[in-house]
Amino acid sequence: MMRTLLLSLAGGAAGESSFLQVNLGVDQNSQGLVRSLEFKHRLRVCNAYPNAGSLLDVYRGGSEKFTDSPLPYKSCKDFAAELKSGDKLDFKVGESAQGSFSVAELPENDAVLLLVVRRHDEKSSSVAFDSHVFANVEGVQVAVIDTYKGKERATARIKDSNHTKSEELRYNAVVAVKEGKYDLELDDQEGRSRAKQSFVALNHESYVVLRTGAGENFPEQLLVFPQSDPAKLPKSGSVMMAHAGGLVVALLTVVAGSFF
Repeated sequence: MMRTLLLSLAGGAAGESSFLQVNLGVDQNSQGLVRSLEFKHRLRVCNAYPNAGSLLDVYRGGSEKFTDSPLPYKSCKDFAAELKSGDKLDFKVGESAQGSFSVAELPENDAVLLLVVRRHDEKSSSVAFDSHVFANVEGVQVAVIDTYKGKERATARIKDSNHTKSEELRYNAVVAVKEGKYDLELDDQEGRSRAKQSFVALNHESYVVLRTGAGENFPEQLLVFPQSDPAKLPKSGSVMMAHAGGLVVALLTVVAGSFF
């Protein structure tokens, strides 16, 4: 069963956003009241905010610091945080507040809660957020999010290791892919590769793929998190069989947020 986080924008240091959960087919009367703390919620924060010295610290309630060290640009980190409805996550660069994100409701199952911090637009320094709750499933889930702010246009593609098959990865969506080893590329309108990144997809794992950058000072790049160990893949014969047919299994959902 999938739980999706719908997002409102946070503009500037004073802005706030919140998780708004859509429950699909949940009978609240039959399940009774379940406290979210009974489930394991892993918070995944990605810093896709291009700015000189953009080292983000994450706080809860303005005082409880989650980060042991600031989160650099083009990086992600998982936090085993026991979040509660009503929690407020604050993001700072040094002592300067950048934005806040409020937790309205949490899923009633084990889940990875993805929160991407990015620039609101190319010219301003305001921040915005994209968020998603990954479904608790056995396969491979990939959230593909375009955080780039600039004039360049590029298509994200997933390719098998031999580059005999290639499929477009739709931006701002979550897709299921087959377990295996891939290459990810950003192709311009002429089909030339602008950036590339290797990708090892393991079952039972949730991944985020970000197109990052802003204008001339921050060129387009691809960020993949987490970076899984290829040694954990099945034997080569199994992987080759898994690559039969299409690479992308299904479009699971659209990442909600500023894309309305």
